Amino acid sequence: MTDHATVPGSAQQQIDTSVPHSARIWNYWLGGKDNYPVDEQAGDAYSAVFPGIVTVARSSRAFLGRTIAHLVGEAGIRQFLDVGTGLPTEDNTHEVAQRLAPEARIVYVDHDPLVLAHARALLTSTPEGATDYVDADLADPDRILSAAARTLDLSRPTALILSNILGHVADHAQARAVVTHLMDGLPSGSYLAVNDGSRGVDADYERAQDAYNDSGAIPYFLRPVDQITAYFDGFELLEPGVVSVPLWRPDATAPAPRPIGEHGGLARKP
Repeated sequence: MTDHATVPGSAQQQIDTSVPHSARIWNYWLGGKDNYPVDEQAGDAYSAVFPGIVTVARSSRAFLGRTIAHLVGEAGIRQFLDVGTGLPTEDNTHEVAQRLAPEARIVYVDHDPLVLAHARALLTSTPEGATDYVDADLADPDRILSAAARTLDLSRPTALILSNILGHVADHAQARAVVTHLMDGLPSGSYLAVNDGSRGVDADYERAQDAYNDSGAIPYFLRPVDQITAYFDGFELLEPGVVSVPLWRPDATAPAPRPIGEHGGLARKP
């Protein structure tokens, strides 16, 4: 790639372009341009060990699109709280939701200056709906809910999106507590969508991710499927449950899906 991220000066001063960053590497794997040479180098080094990471990244994005389409088209959801949104690429949450329901309202949450700068510049809403951007850490669910309430009516059903973010929380119990806290702030009829890297499917992926975590970069922890499933305890899991993401309600016209080391599901709060 020859074109790389450009951000406003105030944000640029907060961004360390000498160290690879997981959100920018993920953006690179998805074909985006919001990254730097150091991120490309790290992404290429990872994919040299595990070429399947590009499939994981793109399958994760496709899963997100299918869950949002179901939430809008089948469940009637018009409010979305997307925490740990990452850098904008194609078919972002608001684009999928507002394509189907222009009045949909979306709040993106992240705690990275590059993500927030690009989100504000690129993720614009339809006139009928709304998008907003919250600078908050996943570890501060009270701040997330308080800020989201400026745009969303949290007395109405809302979908909480946690896509490839909970793996950044080292302690599984803490990650579960965050999910519980956020869902406690949403009413009955709300939904929880989670997808994260998983163990038990692809040993090459596990070795590559463990090596990446040992490199000094911000770690991301793959988890056994039962731990990902535990995020949905107390909620009504929709069929087919927690599965490898290509197997979650695949498009009828798509090639036969194959399992990968990424699991997810969608559940309703009773």
